[in-house]
Amino acid sequence: MAKQVAGLSSGLGEPGTESFAGDGHDDRLRLSDVGKLVRRTRRRIVGAARAEDRVTFRKLLMDHLGTEPESLDVVQESWPGYDHVNVQAGLDAWLQEPGRGHRLVGVLNHRHREFGLSELMRSAPPEFHGPAPGNVARLNLPAGPAGELRACVVCAVYLVTEGEHRAVLLFRKGERDMGQSSTTVEIASEEPGFAARIATEVRQLGLEHNVYRRQVVSFNHDVFGERETVLSFHSRSTMTAEDLILPDETTAAITRQVVGVARHRSRLLAARQHLKRGLLLYGPPGVGKTHTVRYLMSQLTETTIVQLSGSTLHMIGPACSVARTLQPAMIVIEDVDLIAEERGMHPGEHPLLFQLLNEMDGLAEDADVVFLLTTNRADVLEPALAQRPGRVDQAVALEHPDLDARGRLFFLYRGALDVDESRLDSVLERTEGVTASFLKELLRRAAVMAAESISSDDLEPTDRLEVTADQLDGALEELMDTRNAMTRTLLGGQRDTEEDPRAGL
Repeated sequence: MAKQVAGLSSGLGEPGTESFAGDGHDDRLRLSDVGKLVRRTRRRIVGAARAEDRVTFRKLLMDHLGTEPESLDVVQESWPGYDHVNVQAGLDAWLQEPGRGHRLVGVLNHRHREFGLSELMRSAPPEFHGPAPGNVARLNLPAGPAGELRACVVCAVYLVTEGEHRAVLLFRKGERDMGQSSTTVEIASEEPGFAARIATEVRQLGLEHNVYRRQVVSFNHDVFGERETVLSFHSRSTMTAEDLILPDETTAAITRQVVGVARHRSRLLAARQHLKRGLLLYGPPGVGKTHTVRYLMSQLTETTIVQLSGSTLHMIGPACSVARTLQPAMIVIEDVDLIAEERGMHPGEHPLLFQLLNEMDGLAEDADVVFLLTTNRADVLEPALAQRPGRVDQAVALEHPDLDARGRLFFLYRGALDVDESRLDSVLERTEGVTASFLKELLRRAAVMAAESISSDDLEPTDRLEVTADQLDGALEELMDTRNAMTRTLLGGQRDTEEDPRAGL
């Protein structure tokens, strides 16, 4: 078949160029294709040249160390995720020592990647899009109970100089989605033994500058959350012995077991007596167990307090680790019966409770650690504690306040109220079996009645309220009314089985 010559444009933009279209296919080279080829070739040449000139971690490390980095050993240290802020504190202190300098280089593309200092030392092809030098990313983490913050490096390389010695440190915060919740520091140096010495000194300084030491802390609900700040700070309560309304012998026994041992620590150790101890406070709700805990915390100002309750009761292991590291320490586990009720796969198993007892037993005899446990249900704990004698050294029962204690509580909670005490003895006698919370609410209700009896035009916010004997009786009558049986129960009072038809249900 004869070919047909088209005298039209071939599509290359030049009229008159011949195009063979007999079979519908144009196999001639277009000028646009030539342009694309030229541009692509130029980009490859420029990219290859830039790849040779780009700064990589291998080049940085080799220039800093003055040797092939692949030939060096790497020393690695790791800490729990909650110690991120403490590792940073220790590393900052180490870097600030005289005669030591450093340069900090951030790491780009570090998220969701498994790598270490060894990987940064290797050569990488131009197409490699892994960790690369860049800006330094930091995370502000709590460093004290008054809102103090410390800027902590997320992932960066420290190029350290100390005299003639050189070292490199990779500091990296663990990532939950990579299965690494720990904070790590990897170290390499051209000087034999220098990396190991750095690791030891940074770990020691991290302990010395630990932000949790002598503080009151608790574990957060989400242990490895987005910010991975698993310990929260709390203000330490300030209480005196007058604020603790308990029988004198009870107060003395509790104080001697917890505060007395701490006060005479040196003498006890010299006499080869153990320091670790366990105290169980038990009794019905509202009798002052939590109040007693706050009092003991206020007395142990040089002691680290680790609190566990509710959804964080399963953090027994980490709590004991913190306590061992920062002793003298006290671990407070409120409502410990909750972990006693958690069952294992087999009848009679109490995994969390037995873990707690094992932790208590595993401490060294000279460990200055107190386990302070509270419970409303001692019957749940007693069988397990009886099987492991010696874990709890003393159990103290807290009862509903007697007449004398109710009088002391009344004056404690009265505050700045002016109260007519002419019928106070009768009020106190009628409140047998109530809790401190009940008396506190009684006074508040009486104060509200006193405020409502005065015209708002005649009452200034700074005026002292005067509670009459009738108003105090009226507030008591209201609380003791059968319609308030549930209210009394919620305030920790004993149920009246004759008045409350729901009693015993």
